[in-house]
Amino acid sequence: MNKNFLFSALIISSGLFWQSCGSGDKPAKQQQGAGQEQPAVPVSTVAVEKQIVSGIKSYPGSVIPLQETKIFAEVSGYVTKINVTDGASVAKGQVLYEIDRIRYQAAVDQAKAAVEIAKATLQRGEKDLTRYQTLADKDAIAKQTLDNALTEVSNQKAQVQSAQAALTTAQTNLQRAVIRAPYSGVVGISMVRVGALVSPGTTEINTISTIDPITVEFQISEREIAEYAAYQSGKSATEISAVLPDGTTYTDFGRVSIIDRAVDPRTGTIAVRATFSNPQNVLRAGMNLTVNVKSTSSSEQAIIPFKGVQDQLGVYNVFVVNDSSQAEIRPVKLGLKVGENVVVESGVEAGEKIIVDGLMNVRNGAKVVENPPAANNAPQK
Repeated sequence: MNKNFLFSALIISSGLFWQSCGSGDKPAKQQQGAGQEQPAVPVSTVAVEKQIVSGIKSYPGSVIPLQETKIFAEVSGYVTKINVTDGASVAKGQVLYEIDRIRYQAAVDQAKAAVEIAKATLQRGEKDLTRYQTLADKDAIAKQTLDNALTEVSNQKAQVQSAQAALTTAQTNLQRAVIRAPYSGVVGISMVRVGALVSPGTTEINTISTIDPITVEFQISEREIAEYAAYQSGKSATEISAVLPDGTTYTDFGRVSIIDRAVDPRTGTIAVRATFSNPQNVLRAGMNLTVNVKSTSSSEQAIIPFKGVQDQLGVYNVFVVNDSSQAEIRPVKLGLKVGENVVVESGVEAGEKIIVDGLMNVRNGAKVVENPPAANNAPQK
């Protein structure tokens, strides 16, 4: 019994000894690891400079004609003739389509006859009235007879006016059976063919639009309104070019001709239209292209290499090296892009250093060490 007790006590004391030794080692190791500092991250930096910059602002745009009209039938009937080919250039007043005119011509003839009948009836009534007035002066007829004659003549005059109005309506319908171009331009692909039945106001026949000059619409920020108003008035000069969908640049420059009346409160943008000459119809209605506007700042602006900017879901940031050689993340607002550089409207100041190389290994607050500056890292003047 005593031997078993002594053996158990020995085992327990040995376990406590080893546990105390192990727990004594751990803090020492942890303290040793905590004393080690993370190595500084090697990076390349560039100092923020201020310059008078001139560059290109690019905007997505779409071609919009100065005039574009959907052509509808104004009378009902069957299309009897199409006088223009699809996509052809047309002159103002040119006949495009003809709708069956037989019944409209018959309505005109009938209305003319009704006018003649009404006029003849009026002439007879006026002669009767003259005779009744002569007899009434001699008290040869009752006054009631004269009054009836006066009323009859008034009614007959109204009938003449009604017949003339019906004639005007019939003549208008006959004219509308011939559809003419409202202005010079280009028509699209016809929506109807010969023999088609059309209805007034509901059957779309074709679309016509002007081609020369033509406009390109794009959206600018509300902050740029004053700049573009100066372009529109001629107080400031600029060059506006259009890059076509195939990547080529349109031969002629445009000019700011229209600025919309109101800013869209949802986007903070406003529509601008630039007018281009388009004699060869290269710019087609609905075409999507890129508008490039040459812009020059009126004062010095902060400029940095664009490769130092990080885009995080539309929010732009840069890493600035502070006085403690630590990387400090800084949100920035970008402006005009100038080649490989970009204007910074806010977020950094001239003289501050931003990281341009080694960004993948940098975290906010990390220690950094600067590599010798490369010549191609500096903002190009």
